[in-house]
Amino acid sequence: MSSSNAALPTRLGLAASNRPDFSKWRFGGQLLLALIFLNSTLCFSAIWPTVYVRPDLGVSSEFLCLIMLLSAWVALFGKPSARALGVISAIYLIMAFGHYANVVVPNLLGRPVNLYWDVPQLPRFVWVTVQGLPVWLTAAVLMLGCAAVWVYYRLLLMSMKTVTHSVQPVARSFRLWAALLLVSVIVVANYSEDPQQPTFVSKAVVPVYWKEAKKLRDILVPWRAAKLLPATTVINDALADPDITLLGALKNRDVHMIFLETYGAVLYDQKESSDAVAQTRAELQQSILASGRKVVSAFYVSPTIGGASDLAHLSVLSGIDLKDSRKHDVLLTTDRPTLMDVFEREGYETFGLYHSVGWDWVERDFYSYDQYIHGPDLGYEGPAFGFWKIPDQYAAARIEQLHPRNSSAKPRFLFFPTINSHFPFHQVPPYQDDWNKLLGPQPFDAQAAAKAQAETVSWDFMKPDYLRTINYTNTWLAGYFRQPEPRETVYVMIGDHQPTGSVSHEATPWDVPVFIVSRDDRLLDQFRAMGFTDGLTPKQRAPMGGLHDLTAVLLKGFGG
Repeated sequence: MSSSNAALPTRLGLAASNRPDFSKWRFGGQLLLALIFLNSTLCFSAIWPTVYVRPDLGVSSEFLCLIMLLSAWVALFGKPSARALGVISAIYLIMAFGHYANVVVPNLLGRPVNLYWDVPQLPRFVWVTVQGLPVWLTAAVLMLGCAAVWVYYRLLLMSMKTVTHSVQPVARSFRLWAALLLVSVIVVANYSEDPQQPTFVSKAVVPVYWKEAKKLRDILVPWRAAKLLPATTVINDALADPDITLLGALKNRDVHMIFLETYGAVLYDQKESSDAVAQTRAELQQSILASGRKVVSAFYVSPTIGGASDLAHLSVLSGIDLKDSRKHDVLLTTDRPTLMDVFEREGYETFGLYHSVGWDWVERDFYSYDQYIHGPDLGYEGPAFGFWKIPDQYAAARIEQLHPRNSSAKPRFLFFPTINSHFPFHQVPPYQDDWNKLLGPQPFDAQAAAKAQAETVSWDFMKPDYLRTINYTNTWLAGYFRQPEPRETVYVMIGDHQPTGSVSHEATPWDVPVFIVSRDDRLLDQFRAMGFTDGLTPKQRAPMGGLHDLTAVLLKGFGG
């Protein structure tokens, strides 16, 4: 063999050894994709205000726990069986569903996920959704959905197999566990449940399931529910004697309880905020006085801040401190009496005006309004503003048109939560001076409406937009009190909670203002005697109690 031929194997061997090992690169790529897929399954956020989500550039704490679990399993017992990985994949998929519900439900319903109320509604939601669709299309969508879940499950299973195969050679190595423990420390140090505190660690879903499990326990176990709620309330005490007149000082006047969205004490405590709304606040007060009415005010402590308005609403209606949201959820499953029962016993017809609600709000059953009016009932055909679509001003005018208060109508109690000053404070409707035009086919000037609809959310600095929504609230209320009054009415206006920290930019108390507006100075004297002061700015800054304490104050003031 010639020297050149003899050297050929050597050169071939050297060339082969210098080539990259494509199988290792391919497996490395598969491992990277598997890790990204497993992490993104529990690391995503909702695209407000839709049902869609987007992956986050962060890490899921449960993903890290999964990697540690698989590594420990391999180190102690060897590679897990296909059945074991199948069970782990199924649990992981259930966690993904839980995380999806946890981030999407607040966007759609304005409250956290609640398994007690939401799960029974799934069949109804599916049934309503498929109405009017061809049978074949319904079947196709159902099959496609099941196939998508199955494919996702298989991808989870494949990803976990890839991870267990990759950690097998190093499952007992010090370097692997040192790295995992270091990452764990970093994740724990940066984890936060505060939505206003940015972090690269996604919110854990296991605590959500744990919280819901405890909530279901509190609801379904009678002695737990009894222990969580007070044995009796001022409402029970008021209704105990059927012969006592409970609302004598009202003299059958209508009562409108208006909850002002995100109307907190920050509007008084922070000079910048107070100055920004001072003019519209003065215009509102002047409008009230010019109409022949007077107003008294005080501060109370809300059970919530930044959101969860229902806690404030029901604290006043029930007389129960609902700062612990579990009490709220348990209360909704009971037949406890509320202010609604008091007014109904005294011959009033009760109305609930929820123009921001466009879905089947099942919790309304607890409130037991004689008349429940939600967004679609109003028949609004004007331009939509923000996620909530219907302006507060229109809702206030439309309810009078739909349910006129003539001489034959029973005295009315109206519960009306506003919405246009709701987070994220954009697309503020224009104010319509002509309230008759407001109810016509073109309620707003086209140019003014288009300008409002073009507003985008200012995620970086929300305070200016927040203050604009408050000025809008003051302005339409001022116009509202200038309108002819069908019947003499007493108004109870309550701030539901303070804005989020992204607005106030500093720690704030949970205090909110409460206003009582009436033409009857003797009625207002009842509240002055209990600490209320004249005007829209309370003279006493210290709160008079929690919003649940306001219930007894209203009963005493209205009862004479």
